Amino acid sequence: MAAALSTALDVHFTGNLSDTKRPNIFKSPLRQHPTRRFTILCSSSKSPQKASPNLIEPYQKNPSLSEQLKPLSTTTLSKPTKDQTLLMSKPKSTWVNPTRPKRSVLSLQRQKRSSYSYNPQVRELRRFAQKLNDCDEAAFLATLEEIPHPPTRENALLILNCLKPWQKTRLFLNWIKTQNLFPLETIFYNVTMKSLRFGRQFQLMEDLAHEMISNEIELDNITYSTIITCAKKCNDFDKAVEWFERMYKTGLMPDEVTYSAILDVYAKLGSVEEALNLYERGRASGWIPDHATFSILGRMFGASGDYDGINFVLQEMKSVGVQPNLVVYNTLLEAMGKVGKPGLARSLFKEMIESGLTPDEKTLTALVKIYGKARWARDALELWEQMRSNRWPVDLILYNTLLNMCADLALEEEAERLFEDMKSLEYCSPDSWSYTAMLNIYGSGGKVDKAVKLFEEMSELGVELNVMGCTCLIQCLGKTKRIDDLVRVFSASVERGVKPDDRLCGCLLSVVSLCEENGDVDKILTCLNQANPKLFSVVKLVIEEKTSFETLRDEFKSILGETGVEARRPFCNCLIDICRSKKLHERAHELLYLGTLYGLYPSLHSKTVDEWCLDVRSLSVGAAQTALEEWMGTLSKIVQRKEALPELFSAQTGTGTHKFSQGLANSFSSHAKKLDAPFRQSEEKVGFFVATREDIVSWVQSRLEGPAVAA
Repeated sequence: MAAALSTALDVHFTGNLSDTKRPNIFKSPLRQHPTRRFTILCSSSKSPQKASPNLIEPYQKNPSLSEQLKPLSTTTLSKPTKDQTLLMSKPKSTWVNPTRPKRSVLSLQRQKRSSYSYNPQVRELRRFAQKLNDCDEAAFLATLEEIPHPPTRENALLILNCLKPWQKTRLFLNWIKTQNLFPLETIFYNVTMKSLRFGRQFQLMEDLAHEMISNEIELDNITYSTIITCAKKCNDFDKAVEWFERMYKTGLMPDEVTYSAILDVYAKLGSVEEALNLYERGRASGWIPDHATFSILGRMFGASGDYDGINFVLQEMKSVGVQPNLVVYNTLLEAMGKVGKPGLARSLFKEMIESGLTPDEKTLTALVKIYGKARWARDALELWEQMRSNRWPVDLILYNTLLNMCADLALEEEAERLFEDMKSLEYCSPDSWSYTAMLNIYGSGGKVDKAVKLFEEMSELGVELNVMGCTCLIQCLGKTKRIDDLVRVFSASVERGVKPDDRLCGCLLSVVSLCEENGDVDKILTCLNQANPKLFSVVKLVIEEKTSFETLRDEFKSILGETGVEARRPFCNCLIDICRSKKLHERAHELLYLGTLYGLYPSLHSKTVDEWCLDVRSLSVGAAQTALEEWMGTLSKIVQRKEALPELFSAQTGTGTHKFSQGLANSFSSHAKKLDAPFRQSEEKVGFFVATREDIVSWVQSRLEGPAVAA
């Protein structure tokens, strides 16, 4: 008789079904397609074969977390882009064996803690535990001999729980082992491990875990959770992942706390893909994330500059019905600042206020930083007035952030009012960074008298002077040619413990380029010699006309190797400015060549088929003039060789949004007129100078015909 064979098929309908509660790019394959099953009956003339043993025997090996996540990883996540990891492609369908579905990845209930039975000696034992806490380690063992009651399991556990220093907890556990009064259970190790976690002693904790394994003592959920969270506290993220993997291999399901902890570990490692895999698997298991989880995800996406990820967090919170609390709002605001979304940050802050939450210092500091970075002066000042009227909490960090914002936006009057407010408050008295911000404001605005007065006030009040404040003041004095005051401030700063850094040395170099009298130059070079003798030697070589190019090249390369990356280009700019102030134009061109050779000006020249561009935004005034001369000379040679030229030539100087910024565009325009170069300011783009191919060719021909006409 023919046998009937039945089987189940998974059929995926891929119609246009979408979940409106989450962005399309974050759709999970676990919830994406509806599944329908049909039963097919087939007739066969042969008797049915027995099922394969592999299909009917129970699943023996517990897969690791990475093995569990691998199918999800290959179907949910596309390859990361160059800058950040994003979910871009629509996930493919994955066949799931209906007889052996993928198991849950976490337990939705926390492990129940052991209940303590009433102990009539509890008060006496607690007093004894306090005595152990107070004694030193040398007297610890001797004090143990005075234990008031026999160390039974309950008594020993009570004392172990009452010991505070991790050293005492560890000593007591070791003492219990030597007494051999009762078999040690998991709970004794768990209590000891929690004490070690408080002391951030991960290695000792891991040794205890290995001891439990070797003695065949069970590691429960609390044990693994304590180990993983301790590794996270100690920033040993690889170890946290290792123990999380080991937990899965034993078949033990992590609870929500452990799951959130390992999610945070992946986020701090920058493993966005693994973190999202973990999150999706947890959600598929019925897990409802809490505020801490969403804060972790928001911080992770903010660190990677992923706006779509931040939007995903907001949508997920709405989908699970979790209302953001203050911590989550603060995290998301910081993330908005990192991805450069001031408008969305403002909307998020407004939503937070409307929800009834009161912002704290972290909220306001994050928002002020965002407004300052975006140069939203009006919004920043409105926020400050809102803070004053609502009497929102303000701390020293927030005040200093406001002052720095005023410095960036050149808001001198507002900064002075803030500074006076700080002086009137006992808990927010101006510190070193507050004074530095004010020195920066006065220095940038050329208010040298106010800056000097502030410097003297710092000395009288005993406020520590940092190198940045010293640099701001020296720069201000240098621009106003008050060289004697500059030398006095430098000497006083060094005496007060300021150690000159690359920025301060660069400031001294820029002052040298501004000095017209040799006596002033010598005074500044004396300060430079005290701050950086090697740089002083290079300056002497640069201004010496007899210095060969080979010697200059070797010494210049040497000083670059001893200078921080961020200060190398400013050093080269200042050296070129010094050469131009000394009428050493050929030496200036040599330095520009060396700077280009050593990668200090990577974006100076750019070429397309239609346009050649000179970008001098990262150059000083003297360096920009030198670059223009060099470029015009090169173009002249190209025209003479009759090589192909583009339709358009442009020079980009940028436009300083800071009202105190130097007018690079004005000096560039003046020098172009001096060279009779055919560049004119663009009417369409601010900070651009343009010339056509015909303009360049005509300019070159006129220069070639000029000498002939004169002859």
